[in-house]
Amino acid sequence: MASGDVQSDESLYPIAVLIDELRNEDVQLRLNSIKKLSTIALALGVERTRSELIPFLTDTIYDEDEVLLALAEQLGTFTQLVGGESYVHVLLPPLESLAQVEETIVRDKAVESLRTLAPQHSTTDLETYFVPTVKRLAQGDWFTSRTSASGLISVCYARVSNHVKGELRQ
Repeated sequence: MASGDVQSDESLYPIAVLIDELRNEDVQLRLNSIKKLSTIALALGVERTRSELIPFLTDTIYDEDEVLLALAEQLGTFTQLVGGESYVHVLLPPLESLAQVEETIVRDKAVESLRTLAPQHSTTDLETYFVPTVKRLAQGDWFTSRTSASGLISVCYARVSNHVKGELRQ
């Protein structure tokens, strides 16, 4: 193995520890790791953050409310970590899931993060990715998702086409 490979492996060890802590049974360790998600994302790079970390986080949203709250807060600041505004839509799936949880404070933080991300979408991406997220939330079976949708319509309504505005009003 080349010495550069060894250095690379050694520099990734702390990141591997943080990723392992995301799966740990101890809530405090998971919470600490979630609070360091930006460090993990920086170490992984934008491509691996988009293709590995975000899907992993989306699939593991079944945690303690405290951990979910920290996750909702962190994801609202991840635009640059996923490659900038062109890729901000990859943050929508985990936040959509968080916007449906029972705990009000988690839902509110997810909606706040989604409201932060909405203006970072181009008009096309807003209609392609963000509005369908809002519509799925609005059509949810539980009041939790519908409540979240009501907090999101206003951030996209002014920027979408008249046709999409009509769909949002229904």
